[in-house]
Amino acid sequence: MDFQSVNKMLENSFKTNWDLPALSNYKGVTLFYRDVARRIAKLHIAFEQCGLKRGDKVAICGKNQANWGVAFLAALTYGAVPVPLLHEFKPGNIHFLVNHSEAKVLFADETIWENLSIEEMPGLEVVVQINNFKFYYARTEELQQIREHLNESFGKKYPNNFEQKDLDYYEDKPDELAMINYTSGTSGFSKGVMIPYRALWSNVYFAHHTAEPQIKTGDDVVSILPTAHMYGMMFEFFFEMTMGCHVHFLTRLPSPKIILEAFKDIKPCIMISVPLVIEKVYRNILKPVLDRNKIFFKVPILNKAIDKKICGQLRAAFGGNFEEIILGGAAFNPEVEAFFHRIGFQYTVGYGMTECAPIIAYEHWNKNPLGSCGKAVDNMEIKIDSENPEKIPGEVLVKGANVFLGYFKNSEATRDAFTSDGWFRTGDMGVLDSEGYLYLRGRCKCMILGPSGQNIYPEEIEAVVDNVTYVVDSLVVEEKDGSLTCLVYPDYNQASMDGMSPQQLQERLTAALPEINRQIPNYASIRRMEYLREDFERTPKKSIKRYLYQRK
Repeated sequence: MDFQSVNKMLENSFKTNWDLPALSNYKGVTLFYRDVARRIAKLHIAFEQCGLKRGDKVAICGKNQANWGVAFLAALTYGAVPVPLLHEFKPGNIHFLVNHSEAKVLFADETIWENLSIEEMPGLEVVVQINNFKFYYARTEELQQIREHLNESFGKKYPNNFEQKDLDYYEDKPDELAMINYTSGTSGFSKGVMIPYRALWSNVYFAHHTAEPQIKTGDDVVSILPTAHMYGMMFEFFFEMTMGCHVHFLTRLPSPKIILEAFKDIKPCIMISVPLVIEKVYRNILKPVLDRNKIFFKVPILNKAIDKKICGQLRAAFGGNFEEIILGGAAFNPEVEAFFHRIGFQYTVGYGMTECAPIIAYEHWNKNPLGSCGKAVDNMEIKIDSENPEKIPGEVLVKGANVFLGYFKNSEATRDAFTSDGWFRTGDMGVLDSEGYLYLRGRCKCMILGPSGQNIYPEEIEAVVDNVTYVVDSLVVEEKDGSLTCLVYPDYNQASMDGMSPQQLQERLTAALPEINRQIPNYASIRRMEYLREDFERTPKKSIKRYLYQRK
């Protein structure tokens, strides 16, 4: 398969789609491809005048918005290395990661910058306000003057208007470092994932030829995931920029209400999401209705009619114009998945990691078996480190074009991440059936060894607990004596509206423990439940930061 320069793909897309809308802030400004190209050209001039070299690092920290996309594309097409930082990171983490990445430039929005200290980031040459590209900080007066005279410099470079023919982006090579993405997983330690251009190209190829071939120039996409996270960045922004699509950034906290409003307005052609969004729709809107009408589901004809009606209403709620909803980033609750599968809703569950930029496995919604996260995608291989990969779970190992180069300035972690024959250790446990479909069982580090050597996967127990009414989320931890405790964050607000005090709610949930234990193996039984007054601390993907709650 012939690799193409990623930056030249972008250049061609900008030239071809010059007069089409490219990036919008939802209910705000819209930038056409020509506008984005013009802003990129100005930033390229500023980069050059500031002495930025090919391969230098450019950190970007801010909420989703059109200028986030401009800053990222400007760095990449210049030949610099963009370093997206999640805006949820604490100031101390941002200081550390800016320094660790050796960034020369930092793009930040106002809410981020007001909590940062330039003294803590001595390697920076300039700090740029992402909303208007003015300089918050410049190391010298000469650097500050570059921004003051940027429009003048732009006019001198392009005296006869700025046109498609003026685009000439940096031509990258397959194994060249494209970007560094810092993980923010459940283990607590951020590592700088070095992603090569071949991984970006391979993910774009997969999206174009396999996952989203129906997407065409001019189509609308809503960006609800953090663009600084590889999943949202690749499939809600970057791939779309190579296709001439129109990306709408929500710019606000993506609550289910705001998401559904945006989908109704924009009617996007694809939806990329984490399972939590769909699970909230199921638990808060659908499950109460289903519970009240159980009697109707015992009549086969009525059951099918109700399923069809629910499926149609769900499609309409999400805009009604999508081919499928692709879920990833976390496990999908089995009960919720089984329901959506039964009614024929157009969803599928994929599998990926930051280290694979991010995709590893996928299958189209009408082919993917229940509980699977698909088959190995284009240019990738999967195998299971197990004596019987179809029956006995083992670590999921992968190899191919999407796999990263290693962890930035961390040779030990890089060495540990690969087998002696070059397979990347994902840290996930799973099985692979005879047709190549992957079924995940949980994280290697989360697995608990039962009293007689049984493998206990906390995620499978938590999926049962999460289906209990009034449970928002749960986490199973192992005590020092080997017993299992389930930490539960209940829906105190809903319980209060239903006339229950917090104590009555906890008593009700505790009373459900025997029924929970009947649904799981004896060796995985929960001994007791504990209740949190506030929600778990979470990653930007809304996964629980498990390491904060471990006891053993």
